[in-house]
Amino acid sequence: MKWLVGRKQLQEMGLLGMNCRNIDFIGRYNRRSLYQLVDDKLKTKQLAEGHGIPMPRLLFSVREQHRVKHIGSLLESLSEFVIKPSKGSGGKGILVITGREGELFVKSSGAKLTLQDIQRHMSNILAGLYSLAGTPDTVMLEERIEMDDRFDGYSYLGIPDLRVIVFQGYPVMAMLRLATQASDGKANLHQGAVGVGLDLASGQCLNAVQHSLPLQCHPDTGKAFTDIEVPNWRELLVLTARCYEMTGLGYLGTDIILDRQRGPLLLELNARPGLSIQVACGFGLLPRLRRVESLRKKHTCAEDRVAYALSVLGTMNEKCATEISP
Repeated sequence: MKWLVGRKQLQEMGLLGMNCRNIDFIGRYNRRSLYQLVDDKLKTKQLAEGHGIPMPRLLFSVREQHRVKHIGSLLESLSEFVIKPSKGSGGKGILVITGREGELFVKSSGAKLTLQDIQRHMSNILAGLYSLAGTPDTVMLEERIEMDDRFDGYSYLGIPDLRVIVFQGYPVMAMLRLATQASDGKANLHQGAVGVGLDLASGQCLNAVQHSLPLQCHPDTGKAFTDIEVPNWRELLVLTARCYEMTGLGYLGTDIILDRQRGPLLLELNARPGLSIQVACGFGLLPRLRRVESLRKKHTCAEDRVAYALSVLGTMNEKCATEISP
């Protein structure tokens, strides 16, 4: 039972636990008043626009139930789009439409929806079915991103995204999330997507897991993960580092998507990022966080913080821990 390890072994691995994350990092470095900037994706978009950080384009939003019955005219000219709840979390409530067949809307899985299905989904979003704490929500309708060709075969019926943990403006750990048939084309680990841990210094694959179990190839396409290397790696990390100044949040999960034409785009932010990134990478996050925390003089420029992350934090893989085995 290799996966049964004790507390001492977990500490030696440098694993960040939930209590430590909540008290030492989220509680200490994230002011509660700032959560609204990332919990509401519309507010995040407005903030990003003001800071020159690129995001997927918003086509329109719906705030009132009575507008849902007239939505057909707004969708008439659209063949591809993404519907999201503004206050959703964990990928819940996201609906990706990849094409049209007559009056029907086609999902990435090939399933077909009627206009009434779309309206029902929007009504559920407005009622707060997918929002944090079940509060009334807003429907966002965004452009559909075109996947970078270099990820062909690594994701099934969906666009991969990257999760980068940023602490005090320094990128400290990263993983690539790949959609599968089990995740219904969504890059969500809890729904069955693959998590690929990335070397912070290079953007290359370190390790891959699905449902916390290791694997070497994509379960649907059969493509091996060993050749994964994220393009524009430094540029991408600079984008994530800039989110620190944008939000004022010291401990932050940044989700990035790579568009074929526009390059790295900020997808969303999370003030309470999960801990499974450590399993995907194969080592613990805590030593890197403590290293940044111990810096007497922090770098004020995002580019300098990224340079430090690449040269110092990116070399800590061997020092952090042995492989984490589920």
